Formats: sequence, structure tokens, C-alpha cells
Amino acid sequence: MVIMTGCASATSQLTMGDYNAVISKYSNYIKSNDAEINYQVAEAYRLSNRIKEAEPFYRAALKEGTAEESVSYYYARSLKANQKYEEARKILEKALPNTTDSLISQLIQFEIRGLASLDDMAGSETYFRVKNLDLINTEGAEYAPVYNNEFLYFSSNRDGGKIYKSTGTAFTDIYKVRTKGANIDGRSLVALDPLINDPMINEGSLAIGGNGNYLLFAKGNSGKATGTLEVNIYSTRYRNGNWQQPRPINVNDPNAYDGTPALNDEGNTLYFASNREGGFGGADLYVAQLDRRGRWGDIRNLGPEINTPGNEMFPFISVSGELYFASDGHPGFGNLDLFKATRIGGSMIIENLGEPMNSAADDFGFNEYNLTKGFFSSNRSGGKGDDDIYTFINDDPNLKIINYFLKGTTLTINTAGEEIIVSNTKVDLMSEDGQVIDEFYTGEDGTFRFRVFAEEAYHLRAEKTAYFTTRKEFTTVGKSIKRDTITQFQTDVMFDLNVNLEQIVIEKPVILNNIYYDLDKADIRPDAEPTLDSLVLIMRDNPQIFIELGSHTDARDTEVYNLDLSQRRAKSAVDYLITNGISSDRVIAKGYGESQLIVKEAQTEEAHQINRRTEFKVLKYNPDQMSEEEKDKDPLDEYERFFDKEEGK
Repeated sequence: MVIMTGCASATSQLTMGDYNAVISKYSNYIKSNDAEINYQVAEAYRLSNRIKEAEPFYRAALKEGTAEESVSYYYARSLKANQKYEEARKILEKALPNTTDSLISQLIQFEIRGLASLDDMAGSETYFRVKNLDLINTEGAEYAPVYNNEFLYFSSNRDGGKIYKSTGTAFTDIYKVRTKGANIDGRSLVALDPLINDPMINEGSLAIGGNGNYLLFAKGNSGKATGTLEVNIYSTRYRNGNWQQPRPINVNDPNAYDGTPALNDEGNTLYFASNREGGFGGADLYVAQLDRRGRWGDIRNLGPEINTPGNEMFPFISVSGELYFASDGHPGFGNLDLFKATRIGGSMIIENLGEPMNSAADDFGFNEYNLTKGFFSSNRSGGKGDDDIYTFINDDPNLKIINYFLKGTTLTINTAGEEIIVSNTKVDLMSEDGQVIDEFYTGEDGTFRFRVFAEEAYHLRAEKTAYFTTRKEFTTVGKSIKRDTITQFQTDVMFDLNVNLEQIVIEKPVILNNIYYDLDKADIRPDAEPTLDSLVLIMRDNPQIFIELGSHTDARDTEVYNLDLSQRRAKSAVDYLITNGISSDRVIAKGYGESQLIVKEAQTEEAHQINRRTEFKVLKYNPDQMSEEEKDKDPLDEYERFFDKEEGK
């Protein structure tokens, strides 16, 4: 596997990523007393994904007193790769009290906790069986398998060619081979189009969508002085019998590594790894959504439950909605281990897949072709070469899949009182505490669908220009199916919930129900606070609106008194909004007194209270203006959006 990432800053060769040159030139320094040279050689081994060989050089650097604080951590990682777990633990525990670098300290603490849990992980029961896919593997590297439409795609340097200086091996290209499950037709193996495979650049891990007609792949590490951080994700489509010219997608950060892409089943959610600023350590997992114009946007980090100070890479979303990924930060057996993240009751449960899926080596690139079978990559001992592709079978006798989905349509009421579809709407699925879990852009039919999880409460938030952003609550609490009551292997449960949006109309009054006042008083009653809180939320969700908050009285006093009272009441409501974070320039108070009674001849207290109401109306609406470039952009970008209408013809 070519771990396409940045390089250390030591000698000029290290700086340029020429790790193999460092190893060739300086590896005999293990017998010297030069701490810095030994550290540089160790780093060259580590950064070229040969951390097992780095062990004696880190040991020598530590013994000779290197000033590098990271040496103990990486020395322990090399010991761990060689299954010297107890020795690794002692090195880390000795180093921790003297470590001043906060990131290294975090990494050491994570590793100590991970090593402490090894006995439990090693003794846990698993139902996986694995086998080397020897028909496809060579002495070179084969990694990152992806199954799609009876083809297995993977990356490999099997055909030799130009040498990549970092590893001393050939650059990697993308290949495909016809297969039925794990039954490979070796005669069909071919490299992808030269338009995709550049002999002077690494083509790495990939994602396939649209029945094999849409390709995302990592591309970079040219080996040039300026070519070590330029790993980006590229996209191309297969049209009219040819792959189109690949081009970088818009999620890439020019100053970071971006790679290991993966798509969900629908093809509208992209998962990828990046070491961009703002993450939790090394490479983190991120997610992006395909918008209605065919661009990947709303990029967000998957958060600290998934990401660690270490590296999280190679995501995969299963049909059952679980996230599989590789990590060297979560407790594991070696370097990269395979993990599964399952959402249960609002929390993310991270599970190491255990042995034999994981080993002391790198285990990564998990990919299912059905619910119990699939592929992964590993450079464990006993393989045919560097990285090999393995098959797995999950024989768990109690494996039952229950999928929960929420679907609906975005609607509105027109002037004739008819319910009509609101198309091209962004809908967010949010947790109970307001965190965005998933996003969807509806098409012309206004429909959306989300995967939801058992025993959780959610908010749906729908937003579209010229409409109030609207929220609606939904819960699966008390609606889940007990696993022991089902007999079939997979059960899909579908919930329906439509979302009604209201069009923004300037100067149209909207009554705020349950904001009432006691006779002759302007104080906000406790029973009015929830309604005002909902108005605070409306103002936050709709930052483009500027409103008037109007108050009305009943007619049981003089007009002058009532006008003054209503002004004080309106100001009390406005003050409440401002106290809760709404800018004072977005809302004004207006008292109407008894001039706009709803019940003209009120006789009862209930009728008088209806007249003592509060309303708001939009005075000004400033929707975000789309740039001219965006207005002219083809909404079905032929390179970035693969599931357009043509795919269904």
C-alpha cells in the first residue's frame, strides 16, 4: 500500500519524500552514536510504510538521546508492529510524564489504553474466516479492493515501471478484473485507461458508482519536491465507450492530503480521509453531500467518536448502514486495524473486528459485496508480496440486519389551499441536540430518504430560498423491532413523514400561539417562553429575515393606555429575543393597542385573551445571492454527478 501523505522535515531527502534514498545511504548508522541520523532512518522506514524495520533505529536514536519527543511513541509503534506489546507499553509509560508536545501526549495516552485492551480483543469470539486471494496477488502491492457490478477494482504496482522514490517500488495504477463474488476470472484482468493511470503518478484507492460509470480515485505523490502534499481526489465518468478526462473534485484542500474516497449506495454522500487543518490529529474521516447542482459540499468532520489523534482512513458504508474504516488510533493489534462504527441510541459504538481480520500488520480497505462476504487488504506475514487482497466470510449465526428508513416529501400550501410539492429543497437529519447526521437535496419530486436508527429522537430541517426554514420532530423510540422476533436475514422498516414549508410573504402577519399576557401587564409569562424560544429558532434558521414583532391588547381600557401597554408588551418580547442571541437590528417592537381586534365584541376572558396576542411579520428578506458563475453552471455536471436521468434510461 502506498500511504500517500506528507513527509518529515529532517535531511533534504526526507523533506522531498525520498525515503528510500535515506535508507540506502544511512541505514548503516545503526552502529554509530549519531542519534539524529538513526532517527532520520527510522522516520524514513515509518513514512514509507515499513515501520517494522524502523524498530532498531528508533531504539538507537532513543538510546543516544535524540531531542525528538516523538521517538518514544514511534518506537513503541514499531515494537507493536513486531508484536512486542509489553515492551511497547513500558516505553510509553516511561515517556508520558516527560512529554510536553500535546499531540504526542495524546497519541501516547491513546496507545497505552489500546495496549491495555489487547488481551480482551484477542480473546473475543469472532466469526470471520479469511483467505488470501492468491489468484490476483503478486510480489508487488495489491490493495484497496472495491466491488461493483461484477468487477473487482483495486490499486497495484504489479507491472513495474517508474520507481516512486518514497518506497523504492513502482508507482501504483488502478486495475479491474471480472468476478462473481470472490470467483475471479484472471484472464479478464486489465489496467484502466491510460487517461486515468499516469505512469509518473500514484493512482490510489477508489470508489465506484453509477453501475461502474462513475469513478472517484486518489491521485498524487509524483515524487517531485512540490509533489508530496498534492494528493487529491479526482473524478471521471464513462461516456460513449470512453473514460472522460479526470479532474479534481471540489472537496480537495490544496494544503492537505485528501484520499480513500467511498460512496454510499445512493451515490449522494462521499466519505474520504484528509489531514487538513481543524482535525483531531493525523488523517481524519470527513463526509460531503452532493447538492442539486452536482457539486460536493457541506463538508464536515465525522467527529471525535470516529476520529482520533492517529489516522483514520479507508471508509466503507455497508448496506446495513454501518461505517467500516481503518485506524491506527483506536485500540488495535498493530498498525492500521479494521473497525466498525455502529450508531446505537444516539451514540457511536466503535468495534475492532478482531482476529483474523486484524493482525500486527496493516489491515485496511474493507469492502463488502454482500452482507456476509467481501474483500480487504493486508500486508501481514504469509502473503505473496507487499500488500495483498484477502477475501472474508462472516459466519455469525445470529447475524440479522434491521434497516430503518425515514422518507417523505417537502410540501407547501398554495393560495388555493392545495398541497403542492416543493422541489430542490435541502433537508437535514439532525440529532436531538442539533448535530447534523445526514443531508439530502430533493429533486423535482420533492422526496427525501434517510437512514435512521433504533430508539433515537431526531429533527428534520428543511430549507429553500423564499421559504421559512422549517423543523419537524421524529422519533424511533418505541418503534424498533425486537431482533428475536424476526426470522429473515434482512428486514427493512420504512417510516413516512412529510415536511410542510411556508412561503415567506412580506408584511404577512403570523400569529405566535400561546404568547398571552395577564391583564394590564407586559411581563412575559412562563407559558409564553416555549413559543418565543421557537421564534428564536426561526430567526436563527432564517438569518435573512428582518421582522416586526407586534403586540395587541383587548379593548378594556382607553386607546392611549392600550397603545402604551401593547408597546411595552412588544418590547418585552423583543428583549427576550435579544437576550437569547438575536441581533437587535433584525427585530423591532410595534404596539397596536386595540386597533386590530380579532374578537370585536369580546364578552369572556377567553375572548379577551385572544385579542391580547403577539404576531410577527417579515419586513425585509435578503436571500443569499447566487454568483453569476453558479447561475450559469450546468446543474448536472457531467463529471461530478453520476446519478442523473440518463443513468435510468
